Amino acid sequence: MNLNNFNSGNIELDIHGMTKYQAKIFIDSQLKKANKNIYRIVVIHGYHAGTELMNMVRKDYKNHPKVIRIEIGLNMGSTELVLRELF
Repeated sequence: MNLNNFNSGNIELDIHGMTKYQAKIFIDSQLKKANKNIYRIVVIHGYHAGTELMNMVRKDYKNHPKVIRIEIGLNMGSTELVLRELF
């Protein structure tokens, strides 16, 4: 479990090695704690060891009330949860 950059507007969560249940509890807790200064949560789930965590993050948070959209970048091992726009 890793939590980085809480003061920069981005939170980086590393959920490698967690079960889906553990990861969901952890992400939910960080979403609940996210104040108005946090606009993006980068979830690092990996994909070489399987896609269960990646699929859970992308499916379960797609319609979460705090998440306005999900961004999938060039790195297949991470998913960005956008909480608000900067402008």
